[in-house]
Amino acid sequence: MFGKTTWIKLPRNVLVGHGVVDQVGAAVEELSLAGRPLLVTSPSPDDIAGDRVRAQFEDVATTTVDEAGFSAVGEVIEAAEAADATFLVALGGGKPIDIAKMAADELGLGFVSVPTAASHDGIVSGRSSIPEGDTRHSVAADPPLAVIADTELMANAPWELTTAGCADIISNYTAVKDWRLARRLKNVEYSEYAAALSEMTAEMLVDNADSIKQGLEESAWVVSKALVSSGVAMSIAESSRPASGAEHLFSHQLDRIAPGAALHGHQVGVGSIVTEFLHTGENGAWRDIRDALRAIGAPTTAAELGVDDDTVIEALTTAHEIRDRYTILSGGVSEDAAREVASFTGVV
Repeated sequence: MFGKTTWIKLPRNVLVGHGVVDQVGAAVEELSLAGRPLLVTSPSPDDIAGDRVRAQFEDVATTTVDEAGFSAVGEVIEAAEAADATFLVALGGGKPIDIAKMAADELGLGFVSVPTAASHDGIVSGRSSIPEGDTRHSVAADPPLAVIADTELMANAPWELTTAGCADIISNYTAVKDWRLARRLKNVEYSEYAAALSEMTAEMLVDNADSIKQGLEESAWVVSKALVSSGVAMSIAESSRPASGAEHLFSHQLDRIAPGAALHGHQVGVGSIVTEFLHTGENGAWRDIRDALRAIGAPTTAAELGVDDDTVIEALTTAHEIRDRYTILSGGVSEDAAREVASFTGVV
């Protein structure tokens, strides 16, 4: 008797386009969310679009997140309870969206994601990435009920945030390869559908890399659609596997060794160059990944990340210590092998 079941939680509405930040209220009304919203934001996004969002509600409370962390999640929960909020609206980049996502999950409330930068696929996924000390935790949480991605705001965001989002998506190539490897060698649960969607999303970015330009709103449109697709792939898989493999472990280890040196997306992009080489050898697709990153202006070397060669080698040889997730780096890579690969690919 076949008894397998699955429950896929996805956003009910996704609205992407020019000026759609002014339709947050309409999106909330369409979702039949009633009561008082709590707007969760951070200083810069609040200055950019906070008033435009607040103007769409008769009664709205606001809380501002300055630093990411589990303590910030607690503060948002307290603010929501004090305001008698019935749902949350997250306005900003990864920090307010991830924190609001966790807080809403803890409170059992719905939340709406309003990204102002195309910096990562957490704008739609069912996972939050929360830093704590010298490490970062990936925590499961319900995805947003709706995503309202204003391409005008995203196009005007700092360009490095957009290139980081692109690099994060491109790294799906190696994340899926690690996932398949884990299925073959460790019988890890695997979704062909989620893997295919994740790979297609990465290909979308690689194929359009030459047309992704600073200040071009059409570029923000392409990147936003890719971020949504990547987040949906994770929701389908009920795991971050479609978008997180050895390249993410490499990035998390860099966060420990050289905190604040570079953006997460940029780090996973560089990690993807190396891990693609480890998967497929010198004739594999690592050059395509590197060239796509170069085309959009994302880092491809240790120096461009702002770290020295030894730091990259240390991160590669110790990345497997981050978490119990089987990848091409599991069991560790020797220092000599790491130097050879990083040197051949031009990362160091």
